[in-house]
Amino acid sequence: MDANSNRSYTKYYIIAWGFGLVFYFLDYVIRSAPAVMIPELSHSFSVSEVGLVTIIGTYYYTYSTCSLIAGIALDRFGAKYSLFAGALILGIGCLLFLISSQFAGTTGRLFQGAGCAFAFPGCVYLASKGFSAKSLATAIGFTQCFGMLGGSAGQFVVGPLIEKGIDNTIFWLWIGVFTILVAFGLYFVIPANKTEKSEEISPKKQSLLSPYKIVFSNPQSWFCGIISGLLFAPTTIFAMTWAVDFFQKDRALDFHTATISSAMVAFGWVFGCPLLGYFTDKIRKRKPVLVLGASMMILSLVQLLYFPELLPIKVSMFLLGVASGAAMIPYSIIKEANPDNVKGSATGAINFITFGVTTILSPIFSHLFGQTLGNTTDKMVHFQEAGSFWIIGIAIAILVSFMLKETGQGTITKDAAGNFIKD
Repeated sequence: MDANSNRSYTKYYIIAWGFGLVFYFLDYVIRSAPAVMIPELSHSFSVSEVGLVTIIGTYYYTYSTCSLIAGIALDRFGAKYSLFAGALILGIGCLLFLISSQFAGTTGRLFQGAGCAFAFPGCVYLASKGFSAKSLATAIGFTQCFGMLGGSAGQFVVGPLIEKGIDNTIFWLWIGVFTILVAFGLYFVIPANKTEKSEEISPKKQSLLSPYKIVFSNPQSWFCGIISGLLFAPTTIFAMTWAVDFFQKDRALDFHTATISSAMVAFGWVFGCPLLGYFTDKIRKRKPVLVLGASMMILSLVQLLYFPELLPIKVSMFLLGVASGAAMIPYSIIKEANPDNVKGSATGAINFITFGVTTILSPIFSHLFGQTLGNTTDKMVHFQEAGSFWIIGIAIAILVSFMLKETGQGTITKDAAGNFIKD
C-alpha cells in the first residue's frame, strides 16, 4: 500500500476513533446510571435494594472475563467486527432492562458488561492506527477523559431526569436504541482492508493464547492489576453504585445533592487522569506519582468521613476523583513491564484482573455495609465504617506498589561511553 493510501486510511481511523469515543462514553453512562435509580429498578425487578446491587454488580463478571476476549478479537478480526459486536451486545443489554423480571435484569446487566469490555481496548486499537506514536498517549488520555465524562453524565444528567419523574424504562429504551445505532455506525465507519487482516490474523493463528501466557506469567502484571483494582473499587463500587444511597440514608442529603456529590468523583477523573499522567511523564517515573495519588485518595476519604466540616461533600468527592486518576498509571506500567509483542493483550489482562478485584469486593461490601444501610442507630458511625473499608483497600494497594519495578524512562540513563544503564 502506497503512502497516499496509508494517509487516507489514517484519516478514516481517526474518524472511527471518534465513533469509538461515543461507544466508550455510553459504556460509562450505562455503568453508572443504575446508582440514581435504585428504588425504581428494585421495584421493576421485584428485588430488595441489596438484591438490585447484586444484579448491578454482575456487570463486572462479564466485563472482566470479556476483556480477555476483546483483546483476542481485536487481534484476530480487527476493530470493525469487534466493536460492532460489542456495541450491539451493549444495546441489547439495555433493552433487556425494559422487561420487569429479575432474570431479565441480571441477563441485561451481564450483556452490558460483556459489550462494554470492547469499548476501551477498541478505542486504543483505533487510536494506535490513526495517530502517530508522538500523539498516541494524548489520544488515549483523551479517550479515558471522555469515558469518565460519561460516568459523570450517568449521574449528573440522568439523576435529575429521574428526579423529575421520567420513568427509568424510557431511559433504557432510548439509550439502548441509540447504542445499537452507534454499533451500526462503527460497522460502516471503521475500515476493514486486506492489509489489516493479513497483518492482524495470520501471525496469530498458530498460538491464540500465547500472549496471555506471557503476560500472566509475569508477577508484575498481577501487581499492576491488583493495585488498579483496589484504586478503582472506591469509584466503581462506592461512587457509581452505593454513594447516592449512602449519602441519603447515612448523611441525610436530599436526592439531588446526593446525586451531584456522587457524580463529582467521575468528574474529578476527567482532570485526574491526564494530570497525574502528565506528572509521570514529567518526572519520568511511575511509582512516586502512583503512591502520591493513592495517598491523596486516603486523605480525601479521611476528611470526608471524620472531618466533614472542613470541605463540602461535593469538593471532597471531586478531590477523591482527581486522586483516583492514579488507578490508570498501572495501565502504563503493565505495558512497559511486558514485551512489545504482547502490549495489546496486556490491556485485556489488566482489565481482567482489575475488574476481577471489583467483582470480589462488591458482594463483600454489600454484605458488610449495604444490607445494614438505613437500619443502624448511629448512621454517622456506619458511614465511617463503610468508608474505612475503602481506606484499607487503598492502603493495601500502596503496599503492593512497593513490589512494582519502576518502568519509567527516568530509570535509564547513559554512561560516559554512551551506553544505557539503570539509575
